[in-house]
Amino acid sequence: MDIWPAIDLRGGNCVRLQQGDYDRETVFGDDPAEMAKRWVEQGATCLHLVDLDGAKDGHVANRDAIEAILKAVDIPCELGGGIRDEATIAELIKLGISRLVIGTKAVREPEWFREMCEKFPSKLALGIDARDGMVATDGWLETSDTSAIDLAKQYEELDIAAVIYTDIATDGMMSGPNVAAMQEMKQAIRFPVIASGGVTTAGDVTKLTEAGLDGCIIGRTLYEGKLTVTEAVQAAQDAVSQN
Repeated sequence: MDIWPAIDLRGGNCVRLQQGDYDRETVFGDDPAEMAKRWVEQGATCLHLVDLDGAKDGHVANRDAIEAILKAVDIPCELGGGIRDEATIAELIKLGISRLVIGTKAVREPEWFREMCEKFPSKLALGIDARDGMVATDGWLETSDTSAIDLAKQYEELDIAAVIYTDIATDGMMSGPNVAAMQEMKQAIRFPVIASGGVTTAGDVTKLTEAGLDGCIIGRTLYEGKLTVTEAVQAAQDAVSQN
């Protein structure tokens, strides 16, 4: 179980949204690189970056902040938000991003996503954001008629790094993750599944570990000081050792 502290970028700042709502934003800092260093000092071995402006506008918008983070820390960083063409994928991988999360474009243009997975094996993660089990797109502004599990199964034969599965109803609400939905996804596909949304306590990390998830993304609770990366990592290690 990998712990992925989240750094959500908007206007160069480190922010969190509630349920993906751009009108319910909290700014937690104006120096994302310093935030990245803080999580590494607490024991983070990987980071989950999101370009919120990019997710909404369809192109990478916080490049300076992303570069600053990559220069500040020496651990794998994945990035999602606004990655919708081959040139951007190649550029970001060259920049030092370990893997890229593709969401909206994978829903809308499955053949393009297949082609990119073949060109960039093990470098792309499928980002699935779901509302009531159905895929949401465009920075969560739209809900499609495709189920999350059906979307993941479409790509079973590809060399995908992971599925990043976000439950919108719980994201940013600090109400606990949708463990049942996460476990259902994990059992349905062969890819590693990273859970996102609602992870708040060490107990949440324990439940996701016991459910077989390969990692979890943790956001608001870290920023509000209700959980540390150190505690989350320890909870995951303890759950693994007890099983």
